[in-house]
Amino acid sequence: MAKIIINGGHKVAGQVTIGGAKNSTVALIPAAILADTAVNFDNVPQILDVKNLQYILAAMNVHSNFHDGDLSIDPTTIKEAPLPATAIKSLRASYYFMGALLGRFGRATVTFPGGDNLGSRPIDQHIKGFEALGAKVTEKDDVINIDATENGLKGARIALDTVSVGATINIILAAVRAEGQTIIENVAKEPEIIDIATFLNNMGANIRGAGTDTIRITGVDSLKAQNTHTVIPDRIEAGTYMSMAAAYGDGVTIQNVIPEHLESYTSKLIEMGVDMQIGDDSIYIGPSRALKPVSIKTMPYPGFATDLQQPITPLLFLAEGESTIIETIYPQRIRHIAELRRMGAELSSLNPGEIKINHSKRLVGTTVEAAEIRAGAALVIAAIMADGQTVIDNASHILRGYDRIAEKLRGLGVDLQIEGVDLINLMP
Repeated sequence: MAKIIINGGHKVAGQVTIGGAKNSTVALIPAAILADTAVNFDNVPQILDVKNLQYILAAMNVHSNFHDGDLSIDPTTIKEAPLPATAIKSLRASYYFMGALLGRFGRATVTFPGGDNLGSRPIDQHIKGFEALGAKVTEKDDVINIDATENGLKGARIALDTVSVGATINIILAAVRAEGQTIIENVAKEPEIIDIATFLNNMGANIRGAGTDTIRITGVDSLKAQNTHTVIPDRIEAGTYMSMAAAYGDGVTIQNVIPEHLESYTSKLIEMGVDMQIGDDSIYIGPSRALKPVSIKTMPYPGFATDLQQPITPLLFLAEGESTIIETIYPQRIRHIAELRRMGAELSSLNPGEIKINHSKRLVGTTVEAAEIRAGAALVIAAIMADGQTVIDNASHILRGYDRIAEKLRGLGVDLQIEGVDLINLMP
């Protein structure tokens, strides 16, 4: 089992460069199999999820090569084949192979996806979209079969019942090769969706409206890559380092960011009184002094991101008074609370989705467990702030989502080591 060991009490300082967005990358890689040519990406984060996705690609005879942020994928020799269940269950985003395979072959058979345990995350909106496009969907023994080979995929008007990033992207992947026009209403607006649409459009797709409430897609017969696609910066990674710098920093510059993607987050830091200077593609966080408590409510983009409610929590320990987080996306996303309390933090969740955070004067290092990616990020920040040594077990969750985290933290002055994982290949 991978573990991260951090000796706290060392202030972070210097600069850190943000990698490509995990939430874009895990959709872009399945999307690549829609191409009739080889595909190239750069600014790809070096995370475990990429390696797991490469493993899934290899099962379909899709060759890929990943080195130093550059990823090449050649789907021209793709074959329909059973996908490795272990890899599929290792990350939630493996469900994007449903839409991608449906668009490529008109059918897909995928084991029900895994990933972080954040409570109920049904795929009913994905299925609704696939069925509207003409596919028959059946489920048996944890395997989902989607088939549109009888009549082919046909464009349709689809109104999502709830805003869903995953369903929006999955329907795009299927509809981009469907016959006629597809109109998807009540879609998610996340920057990662715009990134996917940009990638597909640059290969010849006809997708309009990404980033708005309604997306219109006119199906095309072929997609061909003409250039390298640069993955957008990871706004969640950026927000995590901003929280870390504000909580226990002596001045940190976070580079390669798109400040517009972080406005709901930076507004809360400003409300708290964080010393912050926002540039065109960088953000400087100065040492914190007197901080005020805030109330946060997670919402679909452009609201406060659910993926940032845990990383901001250690910063809220410094505020004089009680802060509140209302988690509306995943009310059960509270598995960091018990671990932080083991370190001496004062926080609780009495009602589903409602977290109360009080001023915590002193954190003490101990052994804790990362239940999922963002919970792990909160523990890393808390460990940096804590007196003594903290051992974070099950750290592979953190490595799944944070690009070169050991290298970056050491560059900021953090005393840490990682055990139980090959950092060169990022394989468990």
